[in-house]
Amino acid sequence: MYWLKGEGLGEVVDAPLLERFLGVDAEVGMGYLDRLVVDGYLEPVSGGYVMSASGLAEGKTEFAISFSDLTRPTHGECSADCWCQNSVEEAIACAAERAPGPAG
Repeated sequence: MYWLKGEGLGEVVDAPLLERFLGVDAEVGMGYLDRLVVDGYLEPVSGGYVMSASGLAEGKTEFAISFSDLTRPTHGECSADCWCQNSVEEAIACAAERAPGPAG
């Protein structure tokens, strides 16, 4: 649900949406959603379910963990706490420092 919300595909989840995106029988999926309501992660609304504040926080955490290998800086790429993030001038200097030298 966190991913669907983030992609702008909707905040309300219902049985047809579960079948389409998860390939799970709607009746089974709705049982899981009902359990998430009991656990406090979802809230029932007209036409389906939405994430509660704790569900949104948990979704954010799970998304970050699940995709951490894809969202971390790659080799040669600066992280968010690099000194080059302080100003445009420092960003230019950092990029120049990391640029490969002339082939020789």
